[in-house]
Amino acid sequence: MATSQLNHEHDGWKKDLQLPAKDNRPQTEDVTATKGNEFEDYFLKRELLMGIFEAGFERPSPIQEEAIPIALTGRDILARAKNGTGKTAAFVIPTLEKINNKKSNIQALLLVPTRELALQTAQVCKNLGKHMGIHVMVTTGGTTLKDDIMRLGETVHVVVGTPGRILDLASKGVADFSSATTFVMDEADKLLSPEFSPIVEQLISYFPKDRQIMLFSATFPMIVKTFKDKFLVKPYEINLMDELTLRGVTQYYAFVEEKQKVHCLNTLFSKLQINQSIIFCNSTNRVELLAKKITELGYSCFYSHARMLQSHRNRVFHDFRNGVCRNLVCSDLLTRGIDIQAVNVVINFDFPKNAETYLHRIGRSGRYGHLGLAINLITYEDRFNLYKIEQELGTEIQSIPPVIDKRLYVAPSALDDAQIQQPNRQQALITQKQQQQSQQQQQQQQQQQLPPQQQPQQALPQQQQPLPTHPQQMPPMQHPQQMMPPYQQYPQQYAPQYPQQYLPQYQNMPGYAQPQMNYYGQPMPPYQQHPMPPHMQAQQQQQQQPQQPPYSPNQPNGGAGRGAGKQQPNGPRGPGIKTVS
Repeated sequence: MATSQLNHEHDGWKKDLQLPAKDNRPQTEDVTATKGNEFEDYFLKRELLMGIFEAGFERPSPIQEEAIPIALTGRDILARAKNGTGKTAAFVIPTLEKINNKKSNIQALLLVPTRELALQTAQVCKNLGKHMGIHVMVTTGGTTLKDDIMRLGETVHVVVGTPGRILDLASKGVADFSSATTFVMDEADKLLSPEFSPIVEQLISYFPKDRQIMLFSATFPMIVKTFKDKFLVKPYEINLMDELTLRGVTQYYAFVEEKQKVHCLNTLFSKLQINQSIIFCNSTNRVELLAKKITELGYSCFYSHARMLQSHRNRVFHDFRNGVCRNLVCSDLLTRGIDIQAVNVVINFDFPKNAETYLHRIGRSGRYGHLGLAINLITYEDRFNLYKIEQELGTEIQSIPPVIDKRLYVAPSALDDAQIQQPNRQQALITQKQQQQSQQQQQQQQQQQLPPQQQPQQALPQQQQPLPTHPQQMPPMQHPQQMMPPYQQYPQQYAPQYPQQYLPQYQNMPGYAQPQMNYYGQPMPPYQQHPMPPHMQAQQQQQQQPQQPPYSPNQPNGGAGRGAGKQQPNGPRGPGIKTVS
């Protein structure tokens, strides 16, 4: 009788929840290979459970199953898991559970390396703890210190911020962490880099000796072990990295020349079914130039990099998350921790220099076990770096096929083919491989039918084949000419500048936009109209300067100005000219 009454009460509070629409997209084993636990098994506060279910969580992921019960005991944790598998909720849930909202002091600090990640983590805390009466404050560099001081004068339970601003507040005595028992470091490998490590060690001195330190990241270099031995007390280590890359992310590379990249990107936009995409560049100047080029092609595009004002970066991040724009060009500023579920395609316009950056970049797609696609534009200089990253990550990056199966990266509800109810990613890979094998067999049969003198020479074994020196020397399936516009197949003729003769085909596109216009034909927001890069400003100033009139012997003083009648030094116009008055 008592058990049935308890179950009835349990069902009663759940029925009153405002649950979001259920996500029916297929998920990989990165988040589904659980032990079968439920959030109720951890005896969490009902107010916290309400926030968890209303945020869309149904059951804990593997990293949450491992971390939440240990974190609730107060033990130090060193957790390593893949990007997009639920690490943020794994430390936010136990942190909120231990907060006493009747006290007004700071009880937890969540430290992150970037400002965008701080905003995102603070929003997760607010969503999960909205029924608990917990006050969350986010503070980062780029904002006024006066506002932070005024907010800390009120009740604050959880502080989320970046190392520099947190240390500034703590050293001035504005933020008091003497009674804070929880210290969480997200993306700990970045926070323990030489850039932030002295700040983090100084911050720990403001915490009590019985504090709990939790480190979460996808990669842990040797510097993490040094920090663990110095500051952590018998930490509980969690390692769910049986493989480094996400299982739901399909990876391809396209071998192109540098001057072909924009045209190849335009072709990918027209061929792929993109929900939202993130395009990475290696420099801030290239970010702005590429964003302008994409806008000229008629696609909606925002950009973000570290040289922008913080208020502009916040607005770009907010609008992109809310679906205002389809494409975002950025530097490595957004490689860590940024969780946007709608992103299903990541394009490395510039190939990263190391495996760690590559791993975090492609982790922006395929979030929480969903499907994603990563395409890398590889130049001749990147070929050795590609091989090195494959070896370090233990993965294979395949050459891009002429047609990419949509079942590899598109949710079933978004597929155009209504007959495909549950796309099988494994079956799609097998089908694509069979198509490649059949094409190779057809090519071999055609070669065998040729006369002996016209048959190609026998190829060397895989280990003895020399590296290609030009894209045209790549095998047919490794050079995606089938996906390129016609003018891209003749780079010597068309590549030096944008082919104006092909501009009408972009003007005929629906919603074509002029430069400085977004995809919907409306003026670009003011935060995207930044000054041109320095080298472009210098070129514009040179063009606007009045040119000196050319030399003419019929003009007074020979038209040479102050130097008339004198021997002129040799210059770009040839030897000096002596005039006679």
